[in-house]
Amino acid sequence: MTETFWSFDPAWWRVAVAVAALVAGAWLAREHARRAGGRAMAALEALRVVILLLLALTLLKPERVRRIRREERMRVAVLCDASGSMATRDVAAGGGAAVTRAEWLAAERARKFWTPLETAYDVVVGDVCAPPADAAADADPGTDLNAALEGVAKAGGSVRAALLISDGDWNAGAPPVAAATRLRMRGVPVWTVVAGSDRFLPDLELASVAAPAYGLVEETIAIPFTVQSRLPREVRTEAVLERDGRVVARKPLVIPAMALVQESIAFDPDTEGEARLAVRIPVEGDETQPANNAREFRMALRREVLHVLVIDTLPRWEYRYLRNALARDPGADVRCLLLHPSLGPGGGRDYLPVFPPTRQELSSFDVVFLGDVGVKPGQLTEDQAAQIRGLVEQQGSGLVFLPGRMGHQASLPASPLGDLMPVALDAVAPEGFGSAIESRPVLTTRGREHLLTLLAATPEQNEALWRGLPGFHWYAPVLRARPGGDVLAVHAEARNEHGRIPLLVTREAGNGKVLFMGTDSAWRWRRGVEDTYHYRFWGQVARWMAHRRHLAHAEGIRFFFSPESPAAGDRVAIHATAFDGVGLPLEQGTVGARIVAPGGGETAITLAPEPGGWGTFRGMFVARDGGPHKVAVRCAETGREVEATLDVARTVRERVGRPARSDVLREIASITGGRCVPAAGLASVLEQIRILPEPEPVEERFRLWCSAAWGAGIVGLLALYWCGRKLAGKI
Repeated sequence: MTETFWSFDPAWWRVAVAVAALVAGAWLAREHARRAGGRAMAALEALRVVILLLLALTLLKPERVRRIRREERMRVAVLCDASGSMATRDVAAGGGAAVTRAEWLAAERARKFWTPLETAYDVVVGDVCAPPADAAADADPGTDLNAALEGVAKAGGSVRAALLISDGDWNAGAPPVAAATRLRMRGVPVWTVVAGSDRFLPDLELASVAAPAYGLVEETIAIPFTVQSRLPREVRTEAVLERDGRVVARKPLVIPAMALVQESIAFDPDTEGEARLAVRIPVEGDETQPANNAREFRMALRREVLHVLVIDTLPRWEYRYLRNALARDPGADVRCLLLHPSLGPGGGRDYLPVFPPTRQELSSFDVVFLGDVGVKPGQLTEDQAAQIRGLVEQQGSGLVFLPGRMGHQASLPASPLGDLMPVALDAVAPEGFGSAIESRPVLTTRGREHLLTLLAATPEQNEALWRGLPGFHWYAPVLRARPGGDVLAVHAEARNEHGRIPLLVTREAGNGKVLFMGTDSAWRWRRGVEDTYHYRFWGQVARWMAHRRHLAHAEGIRFFFSPESPAAGDRVAIHATAFDGVGLPLEQGTVGARIVAPGGGETAITLAPEPGGWGTFRGMFVARDGGPHKVAVRCAETGREVEATLDVARTVRERVGRPARSDVLREIASITGGRCVPAAGLASVLEQIRILPEPEPVEERFRLWCSAAWGAGIVGLLALYWCGRKLAGKI
């Protein structure tokens, strides 16, 4: 129903001023007309009275009001959250059990909980934040509460109120307060019901698994993982590693109450191929979220032969046993360069007569062990040191510093290799420090579980094993570890103003890795156990440092990507090394990469050459989708191509097991003028909505007093009056 009427401002002072102005104006007009005489002047004075009347009317603020009273039946919108996080099991049910949020909501909808509202309103029930019907099974569009509320705001004035039943897990779209503000302006209150608990319920979650992209057959592979406990007690359990459904490794775990534990599980694969692996933790009896106790992943398992170069001056015990360990390793091809100070270069099987004379020959080595050697006559030259640096930084090879008692490495800090050293050396005592009393290394927190130093099944056993290893009587003159390095082991007793003396330090260097070993007595670990720990340690060192170079390779071309295990949305760098037809590094050429996403989308990028002349190329792309990506790198000049699979972790928006975000729902209700209640308060909310008062009629006001046309009309009449006075000869 619509009614129309005029409205005025009845303030007494407005009426008084208007009446006084009209009376005074009418009297003046009559006097002027009487004195001047004539019909023309009388008409002008009448016009003046009309203008005064209009001005007086304007002072009273006249407004034309059109009032609309709604006669149609109002609606209530019931919005039910259908997002993935509603699978969380944290809604109390009968008998002390718990059901999922989605199960609780489905049960409420089955009994038509909105029936009490139908006596006063038309009720519209619908799902919001549900994945599209044609979406893939692993689609994760997220929860966009703002879009859900925007739909209510756009429905028009027939909506009286809205009821949102959700866990509040907003993780996509604009902030929901934007739509809530628009609903407040339309007078539509939103009542919110929190589906789920706003606290973590008892649970044991396998939070993450960081597996390498590939592993070597018959070599130990360590897979780090993280377990989050939300149980109020200590848990003694085990993690199992499965390959194609078969258990291949077990790791005992002791998880303190409410703690985050980082561990790793190791296994020795015996067959090649693409393996489907899974890490699982048994479900505890009091857990509420059993679905998050396992994570699956893939790994390429293959056989590789690592090419190792060992350079030293004297055939000391460390050199001899290291050479033997690598020579007997079926997965390593070792070459030695012995620069004896008096006898000249060593000769024999596996020996090189000179330092590799070309970059082509040097670039074939995955790891370089640099013993008691410096940059000085009869040893390395400045150019050779620069080539080793380029091999590490450009081509991703590993470099191991093994100083000795001759102190030749004291010349390295001033050479091109100086920036690669992970420690600062003491120039006062270049020959190091010896003692008749045996000392031992002590693993740091990082070293207890690092792949290089992992010689036992658990960090605790590993630390105990290292404490029991035969010690050393000499250590290098180290002042401190340089920034950016990881200290894996320190001297048990010796210290200086910087703390304990670092003995085992690693560091990233460009595309490669560097390791500093501060003693020359690892060979003594053979005492009583032969090669059990000595061979394993140096084998782990060689494979860890050469890992990147063997990520994807073929004849004349190889590449690796960084990070090795990216997440959706990350920028991934591709580092490629290409060689020409005769095996020389390709300094200039066209190297491109083709990336095929899981959905079939293809991205092509051109890799730019890096300076240095090592045949390295680099490019970037954004991994937008989760899942396995096929990456192929091709050199146009040689026609060579190599492929690899890059597993991109999917961005999980809908996290099962997280507490309900009641703060989001409370804010929505507060802005719109509604209320927020827990799931148990659903019935009370329905009663509050049912007894809402009738909405105020909608009024449309035309403000005549501030209309531009009205003002223009009055100004026009004033102009007409003034012109008339001029024509009549009156000023």
